[in-house]
Amino acid sequence: MAMDVVDYEIFGSDMQYVEVELDPGEAAVGEAGGMMFMQDGIQMDTVFGDGSQQQGGFFSKLLGAGKRLVTGEGLFTTVFHNEGNGKRRVAFAAPYPGKIIPVNLAELGGTLICQKDSFLCAAKGVSLGIAFQKRLGVGLFGGEGFIMQKLDGDGMAFVHAGGTLVEKTLAPGETLRVDTGCVVAFQPSVDFDIQYVGKIKSALFGGEGFFYAVLRGPGQVWLQSLPLSRLANRIVLAAPAAGGSSVGQGSVLGAGVLGGILGDE
Repeated sequence: MAMDVVDYEIFGSDMQYVEVELDPGEAAVGEAGGMMFMQDGIQMDTVFGDGSQQQGGFFSKLLGAGKRLVTGEGLFTTVFHNEGNGKRRVAFAAPYPGKIIPVNLAELGGTLICQKDSFLCAAKGVSLGIAFQKRLGVGLFGGEGFIMQKLDGDGMAFVHAGGTLVEKTLAPGETLRVDTGCVVAFQPSVDFDIQYVGKIKSALFGGEGFFYAVLRGPGQVWLQSLPLSRLANRIVLAAPAAGGSSVGQGSVLGAGVLGGILGDE
């Protein structure tokens, strides 16, 4: 399917959003709930799958939806068509603090492998598939890194990274060891594996877990300093309702202590 060629502009520093400009007849596809605003003249449709199988039959659409379900995403995506006579814009917001990565798939050879929760939006025609990691270590112990999304096409796609974004180009044979949750995306030419840390003491008391991701070049990789899983864990640990504690936050007495005193009155 031919890709729509779209223009875009990214706004903000830590809580970013991207405005995608659509010519008449062009369309963009985004995750359900990711739209921030759209101008008059844009028609919004919820579709089964990722929107790239709309010219195919029911089985093709079902296959596309099934791929999304396996990667942990919803069965539906939203397609935004420009039905007006002039250029129109639709904006998509990042789900949590970080950076939006614009990726021209044509410049990367047509494919990008990314974490299952990092896709934000793309030009219509970009296909969202599954990237199974074939190695046994990845399959058994990869966690966040085992089942990843594969973006195929020759159009623009937008991926979100949490916290600070790091872009690296690995030379042939160059190796980088990374926390599995900090891997956002990489080219298919990059070899991806999961390895054991090697020391029980480091795994138990180091706070980094038993396994890490190994990325081996050649190819480009994108890393994030704040994975969503790490952010969620910290929030849960600090939430009294979830068994955490807020003591010591916000003042000498602590917001939790002060809140408790006021709540008892």
